[in-house]
Amino acid sequence: MKEEIKKIVLGYLPGFIPGLIVCGGVSVIAATYFPRNQVTYENTASGMQATDVQGAIDELYAECTKEPTTGDSILDNTDIVTSGDGLYKDEYEDGKYTYKGANPNNYVTFNDEIAGWRIISINSDGTIKIMRDADINTSYNLAWDSFSSNNWNFPATLNTYLNGDYYNSLTSTAQSQIVEATYYAGAVTWDNNNLFNQISDEKVTTSKVKVALPTLSEYIRANSNKEQCGTFSLNNNNYSTCPNSNWMFDSSINYWWTLSPNSASSSYVFTVHSSGSVNSDYASTTYHAVRPAITLSSEVKITGGTGTASDPYILG
Repeated sequence: MKEEIKKIVLGYLPGFIPGLIVCGGVSVIAATYFPRNQVTYENTASGMQATDVQGAIDELYAECTKEPTTGDSILDNTDIVTSGDGLYKDEYEDGKYTYKGANPNNYVTFNDEIAGWRIISINSDGTIKIMRDADINTSYNLAWDSFSSNNWNFPATLNTYLNGDYYNSLTSTAQSQIVEATYYAGAVTWDNNNLFNQISDEKVTTSKVKVALPTLSEYIRANSNKEQCGTFSLNNNNYSTCPNSNWMFDSSINYWWTLSPNSASSSYVFTVHSSGSVNSDYASTTYHAVRPAITLSSEVKITGGTGTASDPYILG
């Protein structure tokens, strides 16, 4: 909230024209001892010209009343929607906003990768969760866990890699924008039909790290077609339809890992198939795609872009 601002113009005598402005508790007194017809003030901030000190006061007043410019949040740049592609108020977690739909404007440039990442959600604390749009496991040598354990806190092989070698490969700017955040790595029941309960199950196991993976519930929540695709079971029953309204779907990736273990076995982790269906596989498998997820500090602001693939958000 702005400080109270007072602008006072005092009476004047010939050859002495004083003025006073009080801004944030600081007083500034201006005066001229010249005949006023010999002085012109050019006031770029107020857009005024004057032949007395009043114009100078107006300019200082205009500068004093400006709001600080520290950048905008995504919520300042985006309309909240209730259908179609866009940013939705999350119905499962208070204060959270989630991008849904076939192709919402959630592209962002991060780690100098232009439009290489997409925003999953804006969290209640102002942090922003993003995921890499493309696979980093291009050599097909990254297992979720080489010992086939689906315990992310084991620590899983991929946990160690993402928070070690991968994190260290990021630019210093990217690293400074990441916060260590709580990720949900609890086991999920196969083919369940209650997303609220599934999210609760995911929250049973937490992991505070800098880099992780999207959860299975985040994949389901990214779909704007809640009626046909709003749960694990619905998504798999309608897998030919559901990819049409889910931006996380990528037909070019055969399988990609989620963070969510399968509760039916200590060796299985859920994956998303190129058909859009959810599957499960041994954690030791090395040929599945890895799409890292990270959380940006609440201090990170949007300094440009509109979120499209051709004009992604720019972080500052």
